[in-house]
Amino acid sequence: MSAITTRRSFVHTAENVDSASSSTSNSNAASPQDTPQQSPSSTSLSSLESSGVLDVKNVNGKLLDTCGNEFQLPDFTVKQIRDAIPARCFQRSGAKGLGYVARDIASLAITFYLFRTLVTPENVPSKSTRAVLWAVYSFIQGLFGTGLWVLAHECGHQSFSPSKTLNDTVGWFCHSALLVPYFSWKISHGKHHKATGHLERDMVFVPKTRNEYASKVGYYAHELTELMEETPLVTAGTLIGQQLVGWPLYLIANVTGHDYHGRQSEGRGKGKQNGFGGGVNHFDPSSPLYEAKDGKLILLSDLGLAITGLVLFLVGHNFGWTNLVVWYFVPYLWVNHWLGKRRLLIKISQMHSDLFAVAITFLQHTDPTLPHYEAESWNFARGAAATIDREFGFIGRHLFHGIIETHVLHHFVSIIPFYNADEATEAIKPVMGQHYRSNVEEGPIGFLKSMWRSARMCHWIEPCEGAEGEKKGVLFFRNRNGLGVPPHKMPDPPRAIRN
Repeated sequence: MSAITTRRSFVHTAENVDSASSSTSNSNAASPQDTPQQSPSSTSLSSLESSGVLDVKNVNGKLLDTCGNEFQLPDFTVKQIRDAIPARCFQRSGAKGLGYVARDIASLAITFYLFRTLVTPENVPSKSTRAVLWAVYSFIQGLFGTGLWVLAHECGHQSFSPSKTLNDTVGWFCHSALLVPYFSWKISHGKHHKATGHLERDMVFVPKTRNEYASKVGYYAHELTELMEETPLVTAGTLIGQQLVGWPLYLIANVTGHDYHGRQSEGRGKGKQNGFGGGVNHFDPSSPLYEAKDGKLILLSDLGLAITGLVLFLVGHNFGWTNLVVWYFVPYLWVNHWLGKRRLLIKISQMHSDLFAVAITFLQHTDPTLPHYEAESWNFARGAAATIDREFGFIGRHLFHGIIETHVLHHFVSIIPFYNADEATEAIKPVMGQHYRSNVEEGPIGFLKSMWRSARMCHWIEPCEGAEGEKKGVLFFRNRNGLGVPPHKMPDPPRAIRN
């Protein structure tokens, strides 16, 4: 057996996410209305930029986020959150929702008409100039397409209108047009909201533990403190690559989702795992992401994709395949960029790289200040608080319908429509106190900077050194780049195990 195979076969245990003590039933028992009270903390959490390794001597036993801030477990309940929100914030208007849908569709149609009419060889003789203009077209359409995606997302949460029929009809049409399986995604996304931050039950944004990260890069877990820094060029390359493919790979192979499918209540997950050919995806009614009762909805989602596929085929056949790529698929890649999912582990020339997607969904759940929880330490309020609001200026608030700026509120009460979310967010801030997280400095520039910061600082999660009791189940990001709180050093394993 080769040396590298031997090294990968052993992982020195720092934490065991799948232990018998971390039972799913225990985590399920924590009702959102009955989350435990903790003593309030006077410490302040902030999204500090770390310039190097922090000195954490004499703080063993405390919970420290990646930036070195002391973390206290949230001390409020979901009932307190809901009671703080004015009743008017819960009011939904189908007419207002349809107005926004009409606006976004009109924006897409007008943009297409203007560019197809004006950006022609007759009007713009230079090929290079036309190429630049069509690149601008793809970016603009990507923005409007993302806005339409967000409105369909509102439909999935039933915040679009009081009518479930209207919500699901509009959501199915809009998401199908964007090659999203509406009901399939709606179901799995709902499970994500029910278990946000839970390492065994969350459906997306599940980071690698120290053991998992070490295994993938071919090292022992105790050797991660010795890894060389990841070069900025590698970070930049992996960011770009994952932005383009993260969203479709999540749908096709459940990349970033939990891989505990053997626990599926109906036995659908036996022998299935994430990845290509693993039987876990958003298109198969027998996927362990769903129950038997969901079968017809999954097929209806597939029908929507088939209809869209047929329309795209006819467009390509009649107007040219190059035109189809420019008109639809390049803007589609921009939508993927904004909706990019988190981590994808791929093997290239026998080297494993931990790739990060960025943009909206990644940055809502990934930050050096955010915790993740093992089953025994999780409850709904803690998970919902493990999100962060950011600021993306005019694009975020008007084209993306505030999905970036009010995500914390959305995880506590997802039925509130986006146009009432700002007021509701202000109402819950006093209740959340130090546990409300936002990173709004520098607006859109700060948003873009946070992509790089999170990619450099958030490589894997591990417990804080010396943590005891339920604090042992609270995990924070650490990294190999010497930024923030360093990974705690682990003893070498016995020689017999190593060999």
